[in-house]
Amino acid sequence: MLMAGKRLAVFSIREGKGGSIWVRAGSAFVNKDGSLNVLLDVLPLDGKLHVREAAEKRDTAAGGRFAGEPALEAGVGGHS
Repeated sequence: MLMAGKRLAVFSIREGKGGSIWVRAGSAFVNKDGSLNVLLDVLPLDGKLHVREAAEKRDTAAGGRFAGEPALEAGVGGHS
């Protein structure tokens, strides 16, 4: 449920040969009136963004990624 003060994660999802690549694009915050403030660190190439509840802590067993975020496929992503 979206409640005032809730922190959300913003992603750009790219389709690659080996699967989807989730790039953290920024954060969003829920205002008292239910509207959102979205703060972007990067702009998506396709103009699409995915917003979901942000994780509360880091999961060091998953390579330091935030818990609750989708894992990237091995060998996908990086520079070409």
